[in-house]
Amino acid sequence: MNQTAKITNLSRRDFLKRASITGAALAFPTIIPARALGADGTVAPSNRIVLGCLGVGGQGSGNMGSFLNEKDCQVVAVCDVDKKHSEGAKKTVDGHYGNQNCKTYGDFREMIARDDIDAISMATPDHWHAITCILSAKSGKDIYGEKPFTHDLLEGRAVIRALQQYGRVWQTGSWQRSGGTFRLACELVLNGRIGRVHTVEVGLPNGSPGGSEKFCSPPPEMDYEFWLGPSPWAPYSPDRTHWNWRWQLDYGGGQMMDWIGHHADIAQWGLGTQYTGPIEVEPLGAEFPKEGLYDAPTSYKFAAKFANGATMIVANAAQQPKGMGARWIGDKGWIWVDRGGFDAEPKHLLKDIIGPEEINLLHSPGHHRNFLDCVKSRRTTITPAEVAHRSASVGHLGLIALQVGRKITWNPDTEEIAGDPAASHLLGRAKRSPWNLAV
Repeated sequence: MNQTAKITNLSRRDFLKRASITGAALAFPTIIPARALGADGTVAPSNRIVLGCLGVGGQGSGNMGSFLNEKDCQVVAVCDVDKKHSEGAKKTVDGHYGNQNCKTYGDFREMIARDDIDAISMATPDHWHAITCILSAKSGKDIYGEKPFTHDLLEGRAVIRALQQYGRVWQTGSWQRSGGTFRLACELVLNGRIGRVHTVEVGLPNGSPGGSEKFCSPPPEMDYEFWLGPSPWAPYSPDRTHWNWRWQLDYGGGQMMDWIGHHADIAQWGLGTQYTGPIEVEPLGAEFPKEGLYDAPTSYKFAAKFANGATMIVANAAQQPKGMGARWIGDKGWIWVDRGGFDAEPKHLLKDIIGPEEINLLHSPGHHRNFLDCVKSRRTTITPAEVAHRSASVGHLGLIALQVGRKITWNPDTEEIAGDPAASHLLGRAKRSPWNLAV
């Protein structure tokens, strides 16, 4: 029997285990179909991807709902440090399947230790991204993880090494890549419709000031110590956790880092720089809150220069001519795209068609669907780890330049800042014991 026949006779789970053991990025797209439905419209257990959901608050519950709608995916477990979130998610899952089988967890390590789970949908606060992803990869799980890729640059490279070491599939929640208008805009730029691109404007939301410093005991249903995890200890406030962690640099990076994995990711895609990074980053001004709990910038602007000569201007929407979205400006015109918006100059570009002989970017059947298909085929997703890391790095470097108040020189190959020890110190964060990246 030849090797292909041997692999064909493997169950899906055995196939995934073999891929995990070899660590190889195998691609056998015809062995296991993306939707292996039986005659009655159900999916055979051997072709079903078993999923655990880590972090089921706002974005996490939305992702869980998307996976529930995929017939070849079965959600069997949910995990959250807030029991209200986990119990609510369990109710949704059990209601969808008509049973009481969904298991709840407060410690993600217990969930990812299950041998019957193939993949993890992760939507924790940023400060938990790296550790949960590394441990999930080490446990043999493929991961759909939220943007930004990690909380800092050093974490990003550590996660990529772990994914490579354990041969795991990664999809980033930068779902705009699965949208047709975003893809078309990038294809037009890459195929030279606006000539040589010299500037890219990236507009992100304005920041959020405020946050109450009236501290109190955490609610009994929440494991606040676990929520803090690797970040410095801080007293509990309702304004610190859940959705509002985004506006605090110990846990997130403000609107800039919350959206950098969307519009800057698209900007990189169209610019052709998705596997590299800028060589210089210059601060052009920022406002940081002077009072309240939140400390992420409320307005911000910086310029990132790339080796190809293009400059990316990242700023909150109020400072961008087109507001939100990404606009590529070339010597023959410009193209702008946002959610629900698409414009160009000259206007005929809006009706242009990309020919089969031109650069055609991957057409995604849907962001969550693309992940599941790649779990089965072991192909690269539409938003793989290296791409997510490079998109996030634009924001990380911009935030560092804004914090130190000067231009920084970056080597995207070695991922080092030249001649600036203070700025280099901000490339990573210390972790509170017992958490670290060597997990």
